[in-house]
Amino acid sequence: MSLAFGLCLTTLFLLASIGTPIGYAIISCAVVYLTLVGQDVGLAGEQIIYGLYDSFVLLAVPLFIVAANIMNAGSISERLLNFCVGVFGRFKGGLGHVNIVSSLIFSGMSGSAVADAAGIGKVIIKMMTKDGRYSPGYAAAITAASATIGPIIPPSIPMVIYALVSDTSIGYLFLAGIFPGLLMGLMLMTMNVYLSHKRGFIADKVVPLRELPRLTVNAFPALLMPVILMWGIYGGVTTSTEAAAVAAAYALLLSTLFYRSLTFSKLRDILLESVKSSASVGLVIGGALILNYIVASENIPTLLAHSLESLDISPLMFLLSVNLLLLLLGCILDATTIILVIIPLFLQACRALGIDLVHFGVIAVINCMIGLITPPYGILLFVINGTTGIKLSEIIREIWPFLFALLAALLLLILIPDIVLWLPMQFGYVPAT
Repeated sequence: MSLAFGLCLTTLFLLASIGTPIGYAIISCAVVYLTLVGQDVGLAGEQIIYGLYDSFVLLAVPLFIVAANIMNAGSISERLLNFCVGVFGRFKGGLGHVNIVSSLIFSGMSGSAVADAAGIGKVIIKMMTKDGRYSPGYAAAITAASATIGPIIPPSIPMVIYALVSDTSIGYLFLAGIFPGLLMGLMLMTMNVYLSHKRGFIADKVVPLRELPRLTVNAFPALLMPVILMWGIYGGVTTSTEAAAVAAAYALLLSTLFYRSLTFSKLRDILLESVKSSASVGLVIGGALILNYIVASENIPTLLAHSLESLDISPLMFLLSVNLLLLLLGCILDATTIILVIIPLFLQACRALGIDLVHFGVIAVINCMIGLITPPYGILLFVINGTTGIKLSEIIREIWPFLFALLAALLLLILIPDIVLWLPMQFGYVPAT
C-alpha cells in the first residue's frame, strides 16, 4: 500500500469521524489521493459521470425509492397491515407476528429497510403500544429487526448495488434472497413466541373470521405487486430495472385510481422526497466509484487474494472472518458504503477460493442489514427513535434477542449455501465450485 493511499484512507476516516456526510468524505479522500500521485483531479468527475450515467442497473434505485414512498403516503401499507392483523393477530404475541409478516410482504414492494421501518413500522408500533399491551421498547425493537428483511426479499436496493460492483445477475440475486428472507422471518417469529410466553403478554384483540374476506379484497391489489414484479422478471417480460419502473407505476395507479388516497400535492411531496433520497444515494455511489478506481490502481484486491492463497485459508474460515468484519463495520458505516467500498475488496479472493458470488452477495447484504440494528450506531434504531419518540436506551435494551435470532439465521446461511442457491439453481443458475 502506497503512502498516498494511506493518506487517502486517513482522510476518509477522519472526515467520517467528525460527521461529514459519507459521500463528501469519499470524494474528498479521492481528491487527496489523485493530487498526491499527480493525476488530474478531473478524473474524479469523469469516474462519477461514467459510472452513474453508463449504468442501466442503477436506474432501479430511484424507481424503487419512489415506489416505497408512494406506498407509505397512500393507504397501501395500511391495507396490508389490516390484512396481516386479521390473519396473524389471533395468535399468542399476535401483533409481533403481524409486525414481522407485514415486513415480509412490504419488502416485496419497497426493497428498503428504512422505508419499511419509517412507514408501516410506525403504524404498527402505535397498535402494539396501545392500552399497554406491549412495551414501547419491545414494539420498536421488533419493528427494527423485522425491517431488516426488506432488502433481502426481492426487490432489493442493496442487491442492485451489489450486482453493480460484482457484475452478477440481479435476477439470480433476487431469487437467492427469497428463502433467506423467509428464514429470517421464521427466526424472528420464533423469538417473538418465546418472549411472548416468557413475559406473559396479554392476548391481542382477534378480528372475527367473517371480516377476513373483506380485508383480503381490500389488500388483494397491493398483494399482487410482488407477483407482478416476479412474473415480469422471471417470465422474461421485463428486466430488473424495468420491473422497478413497473413497481412505481403500479403503486401510483393503486394510490390514485383504485384506492383514491393520493392527492396531487401529496404526489409532489413524494417526488421531491424521492429526488432527495436518490441524490443522497447517488452521491455515495459516485464517491465509491472513484474510490474503487483508486483501489484497483493500487492493485489491492489482487494482493489480498494472493495473501489469502498463501495462507491456505479455507473458504468457510474466509466467509466467517469476512462476516465478522462486516458485522463490526456495520456498527459504524451504512450498508451502501460497505457494499460499494468494502465488499469489492473481497470479490477477487472469493473467486480464487471458489466461493459463489451470489451466495457471498446475499450473506453480505444480510450482514449489512443486521448492522442497521446493531448498537450503538444502528441506523434503524435512530430512524424509529426519531419517528416515534421512543427512547433509544429502551430500544437498545430490547433489541438483543432479535439480533441474536438474526445472527443465528446468518450462521445457517453461511454453513448451508444451498438455502441461498437452491432456488436460483431451479432457474438455471450454475454456482461456482
